[in-house]
Amino acid sequence: MELKKTLRWFGDKDPISLAQIAQTGAKGIVTALHHIPNGEVWTVQEILKTKNKIESHGLTWDVVESLPVHENIKKGLASRDLLIENYKVSVKNLGLCGLKTICYNFMPVLDWARTDLNYTLNNGTEAMYFQVDLFTAFDIFILKRPNALQDYTKKQIIAAEAIYKTLNKKEIQEIAYNIIVVTQAFIDGAVGEDEKEPIKLFLKLLAEYNGIDKNKLRENFSHFLNEVIPTAEKYDVNLAVHPDDPPFPLLGLPRIVSSIEDFNWLSKTCPSLNNGITFCTGSLGARKDHNLSKIFEQYAERIHFLHLRSTKLLDNGDFYETEHLDETVNLATVMKVIIAEQIRRKETGRLDYNIPIRPDHGHKMLDDFNRKSNPGYPLIGRLKGLAELSGLEAGMRYLMVKK
Repeated sequence: MELKKTLRWFGDKDPISLAQIAQTGAKGIVTALHHIPNGEVWTVQEILKTKNKIESHGLTWDVVESLPVHENIKKGLASRDLLIENYKVSVKNLGLCGLKTICYNFMPVLDWARTDLNYTLNNGTEAMYFQVDLFTAFDIFILKRPNALQDYTKKQIIAAEAIYKTLNKKEIQEIAYNIIVVTQAFIDGAVGEDEKEPIKLFLKLLAEYNGIDKNKLRENFSHFLNEVIPTAEKYDVNLAVHPDDPPFPLLGLPRIVSSIEDFNWLSKTCPSLNNGITFCTGSLGARKDHNLSKIFEQYAERIHFLHLRSTKLLDNGDFYETEHLDETVNLATVMKVIIAEQIRRKETGRLDYNIPIRPDHGHKMLDDFNRKSNPGYPLIGRLKGLAELSGLEAGMRYLMVKK
């Protein structure tokens, strides 16, 4: 018995190939049909085409990440009914093709955010960094979002303005492009790489959420879940929502999958275990009030997918993606409760005890500097993370069995 080791692959456009992934020790693939526009049906034919391609390399397609939730569903527009029906058909087709786990998120507009995609660590490797004051400067002085000032304290505004005054024109353009386009385009983001006026479009997308607060977004999420989960139950598919990244409000947008209180709401609004969670230690670890092991134990029965990485959280709220086994996060304690849940599932007759796991993101290192890769997804850096997590699991499993 072991966790199912996987790596994420972004389809034929991914600079990292299936042939390379097959050499890393991963046995499974996490991917999506990135060529199909958000909201359209994933047909059996298209699903099998990708599935067969993966299997031709001796790998298995274990998790769909992601079957995107269309923005009009999140906004609760009239068109959501058709979009939800399309989503249900895609869930059905995935189930018929043997795909049993779907990772998705319910974050408005911006899927995830970082301010520096090439933050150099002391050992020369590169990680991704979120600088709070710089993001605030982006929001107020670069994006110039209407009413942005009311979302910040006077101290935050002063700090943001001080940073903004140090930036030259090229740096300003790079920050905007990284946040709006680079981190989003390769995961089916709302603003594509060929967009001529990304800031103008981004502001328009943000404005479409005016009047949608946390309660309204929850209402729309609840409607989506209670429409889709019965189909997931019928075709033996687990939906696993990914936590907000970072797990706090940005750009005036509500966040509703950021905390224990949010997970409580999630499990009550749709109690089915098919309404599950992707347990991401990186996202959840970006809050000081989160005890990762306790969060896992509290929601263990509905956790269907694991993203494991470590987040170094600084006193001022900044964070960066540190070594997978950084002692400040202590993934050993997390691995211990994961293995305990595996054992519980097997003993109680659950068949889903080999929970799929992937090293979420990785540092750019060694030969990664000589090849292209999507932000956070270098080959060697993820290979290192996979090896470390595999070793951690093997050692912890040995100690628990021996005890």
